[in-house]
Amino acid sequence: MTSTAAAQPRRTGYPGYTLKGRRAPETAEEGRCLARVALAAWGLAAEAETAALIMSELVANAARHARGHTIRMTVNRPAGNQVYVAVIDKDPLKVPTMLTPGPDAVQGRGLLLVDALSHQWGWAYMGTGTRPWGKRVWATLAVTP
Repeated sequence: MTSTAAAQPRRTGYPGYTLKGRRAPETAEEGRCLARVALAAWGLAAEAETAALIMSELVANAARHARGHTIRMTVNRPAGNQVYVAVIDKDPLKVPTMLTPGPDAVQGRGLLLVDALSHQWGWAYMGTGTRPWGKRVWATLAVTP
């Protein structure tokens, strides 16, 4: 079950987009669509596929490694030359780690791809105090306004 995408006004003047979806591999397609719609709305069609691919990898990681029934996908434009893509899941214990997969490995390249395509990426705990309830994995893209 996916909720509808919501465009939210932001201080920068660019609307931000969020979408809540099931923590499942097929939700990656919804995340790609969210990224494409957001970047099209901002006139950044040239960067839309890069943002969609990054979103897809972040959703795939959450679907495979996190827990809980839902995730939240976000696409924001905090500055004219930057796009922010993030996925929030409910598993603070499994933090993203880049691997060095062997040549025959069929998994383990997602964060390498995110690292190569993004300007910067990282993760942060969600919640307060010493008991986080989840994490946000994010990436930023440098874009040409």
